[in-house]
Amino acid sequence: MSRERGKDIAEGSSENQQPATPSRYESQKRRDWNTFGQYLKNQRPPVPLSQCNSNHILDFLRYLDQFGKTKVHLQGCVFYGQPEPPAPCTCPLRQAWGSLDALIGRLRAAYEENGGTPETNPFANASIRVYLREVRDYQAKARGIPHKKKKKKQISSKGDDESSSAMQFS
Repeated sequence: MSRERGKDIAEGSSENQQPATPSRYESQKRRDWNTFGQYLKNQRPPVPLSQCNSNHILDFLRYLDQFGKTKVHLQGCVFYGQPEPPAPCTCPLRQAWGSLDALIGRLRAAYEENGGTPETNPFANASIRVYLREVRDYQAKARGIPHKKKKKKQISSKGDDESSSAMQFS
């Protein structure tokens, strides 16, 4: 191997390297962030990101409902509470709770990656969590399917650090 080639490898430079393709999650997070930014710009008057608060985020989530694909029966609908209704109805299509929850998670991360601090993150506001919980509960009742919270795995501690399955650095 030539000295020059060895030097290039040692310094980490290579002409054949291509930029890393962002993961699906990273791509979606960037798209969501750009969409939210565009939503704020389209407000009358436009809202600078520095003045964005939880009310703007709640309005954004409600705005997204018009693009939803999940049938959510209204309380007056004869199919309210039925998981598989036998016929079509005029109830609205909405964003599914899980989609909104994942969206908020990505926007919360994007906010901090774009210079926001965790303490001022409007996506982490309690009112957002309350709204998501209400959407989840209403959609579960409307479909007649109770939401089952995922159980956290119990970690048994034997007091012996050697037997722990967690990787430890020494």
